[in-house]
Amino acid sequence: MTEPAPRPRVVVVDGVPMSGLVSAAEEPRAVIVAVHGGATSSAYFDCPGYPELSLLRAAAERGFTAIALDRPGYGASAVYASEFADPARRVGAAFAAVDKMLGAEGRGAGLFLVGHSAGCELALRMTTAGAEVIGVELAGTGLRYSENARSIISEATITSRPAGLRDLLWQPTDLYPDDVLTGALSAPGVAYESEVTANWARRDFPAIAADVQVPVQFSVAEHESVWESSAQALASITGLFTGSPHVGLNPMGASGHNLSVGKTAGEYHAKVLSFIEECIARCGRDRDEEEAN
Repeated sequence: MTEPAPRPRVVVVDGVPMSGLVSAAEEPRAVIVAVHGGATSSAYFDCPGYPELSLLRAAAERGFTAIALDRPGYGASAVYASEFADPARRVGAAFAAVDKMLGAEGRGAGLFLVGHSAGCELALRMTTAGAEVIGVELAGTGLRYSENARSIISEATITSRPAGLRDLLWQPTDLYPDDVLTGALSAPGVAYESEVTANWARRDFPAIAADVQVPVQFSVAEHESVWESSAQALASITGLFTGSPHVGLNPMGASGHNLSVGKTAGEYHAKVLSFIEECIARCGRDRDEEEAN
């Protein structure tokens, strides 16, 4: 049976419209909150024209409610982007949007965060701020830019994308459906992201990761070209999560930076959903141990 298409939703949070896509399960095992990267939108998690690559649809098929948020400053909140320079404001708005989109619907075991690329910043901050969070999946980020990426990204501004940036994000092109490469997923960037990018790898990623208290899965594409992904680099990343009870590495072969819209997206999403099931099982064991004591 084919799951119905995710529904666009717009809710108002402190006078600001917040948008996203919602795929609801009748009795959800958990709620997935997926956070897209820079210069794209919630459509990243429901690849237009390719339902088999959609995280939202795959989640519903396995009994999860899934919400792909347009990050603060994207989608319906684009005209209010200047209000979201404060990270705490972004986190609060995101949680409030999720609560309003869910309404009285069940949350199952809790919330599971999925972050991609620049969206990892918000996803990780939400992970450390939400008592209901049971785990987090991160992809498309790191601690050190690749040698090729350093010079390209240093020239990028909110209004200008340097030559080579598109190739950096989307090569090798044969890893993606042709339609995905037409720019259909593109959206204007947001000014506050310049500061996020400047401080992420050096300061914020290590500091926030150390506060994570839930299981973590870190996925890395075989052809990741933005971030260093050597064995040493990956060990440094997983080593940041000193408070997590479990940190797993998920290497994705035949994949590029944009895992959720590549030809292997179905495989990637299946691994994410399996990890969520592990997090739910862990929550159940922890609850049983608490009751026994």
